[in-house]
Amino acid sequence: MNIARDLYLTKLKNKKNNKMIKIITGLRRSGKSYLLDPIFKNSLLEDGVKGDHIIKIDLDSIENRELTTDGLKLYEFIMNKIKDNDMYYILLDEIQKVKDFESVLNSFLRKDNLDVYVTGSNSKFLSTDIITEFRGRGDEIRVYPLSFSEFYNAYEDKKKALKDYMTYGGMPYTLYLKGAEEKSEYLSNLFENTYLNDIIERNKIQREDILEAIINMLSSSVGSLTNPKKLCDTFVSNGYTEVNRNTINSYINYLQDAFLINKVERYDIKGKKYISTPSKYYFTDIGLRNARLNFRQQEEDHLMENIIYNELLTRGYNVDVGIIERFEKDNTEKTIRKQLEVDFVCNQASKRYYIQSAYAIPNKEKMEQEQKSLININDSFKKIIIVKDDINLWRNEEGILIIGLEEFLLNQNSLDL
Repeated sequence: MNIARDLYLTKLKNKKNNKMIKIITGLRRSGKSYLLDPIFKNSLLEDGVKGDHIIKIDLDSIENRELTTDGLKLYEFIMNKIKDNDMYYILLDEIQKVKDFESVLNSFLRKDNLDVYVTGSNSKFLSTDIITEFRGRGDEIRVYPLSFSEFYNAYEDKKKALKDYMTYGGMPYTLYLKGAEEKSEYLSNLFENTYLNDIIERNKIQREDILEAIINMLSSSVGSLTNPKKLCDTFVSNGYTEVNRNTINSYINYLQDAFLINKVERYDIKGKKYISTPSKYYFTDIGLRNARLNFRQQEEDHLMENIIYNELLTRGYNVDVGIIERFEKDNTEKTIRKQLEVDFVCNQASKRYYIQSAYAIPNKEKMEQEQKSLININDSFKKIIIVKDDINLWRNEEGILIIGLEEFLLNQNSLDL
């Protein structure tokens, strides 16, 4: 099965020969190695690059073990393959296997005819450390699990595809597995034996029980506002009096560094400022979240919200939770301040979209509820409500675009319809 990842291939091609190290990051098993080879390697060949000018090394292969023991050995091995002044493309998979790999990459940067691309898939490489090390000289390409439009290519039935996607997510290998049991077992083992173990090992975590409890809390409250203090209060109420906010904040940061979760801050739309707490958290892959909860909590409205968020990230948007403050009269005619929430405020260069995720809008009252925050925004940027139903898109009397989830996910231009 060939999974085309055209979005990322285009990004790599656009960054060719830019005098920077291309650093392919993202959640483990999300397809970074496959993107490098065969996808990008074949693209180079199709563009006329000679085969001997593409140096691809799988550093986790036993035949290349000797190259990982000393960065100088890898450097000399590659330089011995450089025979002329034409451009050479260096593709290094699992670069973190190499001792002192930072020095190796820095040395390559000094060579005008070397264009270097690297991936890594353990917690050291997936942390923000590698980007910090090459700040100003490294160009990050963030790879996400399969989007629904990528995932859908393996299916004939669109509704079946969406159902499976909301259950098992977009980790590429799940498409090769047959049946619910195989998929569930794979995702559960991946979470436990790969991601969790990496985080514990890298950060020398002593209280694994606290980390696992935090993961469970975040899994159970996808799209809900929370913060370390609120989580800490929960622990204390359950007898964990030794837990403090700093520990919880650190553990959440470890999960973010490993790309398992994403934190979304709140943005005051009228005040044009960020509100630091509370925030929302979404899982990079909804299948992993479901596996963590043994596929018990399948609230489709929350899953749908998480999927929309991930799709927006994949399309390159910066995403915040929007807040609109307004003053209303209560039953006693007393003026009270209320906060209305916009699920997603999406920015990309000069573009901005306001998006509400609504599982269903069965009647006028529900429509009024979902659009209330949107119609209180006093600017002309586009306002959109995404619903679960497969409907024909339309605009209501307030000028708000109503679009079905499938149309939104499958049409890359859906926000501009």
